[in-house]
Amino acid sequence: MFSGIVAAVGRIHKVEQRPGGVRIGVSAARLGLEDVAIGDSIAVNGACLTVVRLAPASFEADVSAETLGCTAGLDAPGEVNLEKSLRLADRLGGHLVSGHVDGVAEVLAVEPAGDSVRMAFRAPRGLARYIARKGSVAVQGVSLTVNTVEGPRFEVNLIPHTLAATSLRHLVAGSKVNLEVDLVARYVERMLAAPDAGGR
Repeated sequence: MFSGIVAAVGRIHKVEQRPGGVRIGVSAARLGLEDVAIGDSIAVNGACLTVVRLAPASFEADVSAETLGCTAGLDAPGEVNLEKSLRLADRLGGHLVSGHVDGVAEVLAVEPAGDSVRMAFRAPRGLARYIARKGSVAVQGVSLTVNTVEGPRFEVNLIPHTLAATSLRHLVAGSKVNLEVDLVARYVERMLAAPDAGGR
């Protein structure tokens, strides 16, 4: 599990084609890898990946074809948001994020709002129903509060700190982003749709 609070911005510097997917190399000096071991999980742009090779300032992870099919930006060099998995004693500063990307959203607009930036996105088909005003979403692994929702379109406000501390500052209209909806919304839907799912 993750919190959606990005710990560092790294960079995919290597992409190797492998049977069934790719292996990526990620420069992550600012993340602090001293307490990371092979087999640990790191969220890369919101996708939970397993460390398969480790160096003092970088790590490698395998990305399956299935993951590539439902994410964006994990198969090409570029900046990525990084977060190590939560420990039980860690403070939950954002919201509970599983690291299982639900789909790829599109940036519709990027507009200044004082010192902040307002961004509008189009959610993929089937995911809009999980997005609610004042609810939470994870975009590129960043925990954000939804300001408005209208059909598949939703808006968020990015404060200067978020812009400075994440790769979201590079987004423009037309950019594709990894989207994870709120876990609570999914469980609520499940409970409402199948109250007898337990078989009793």
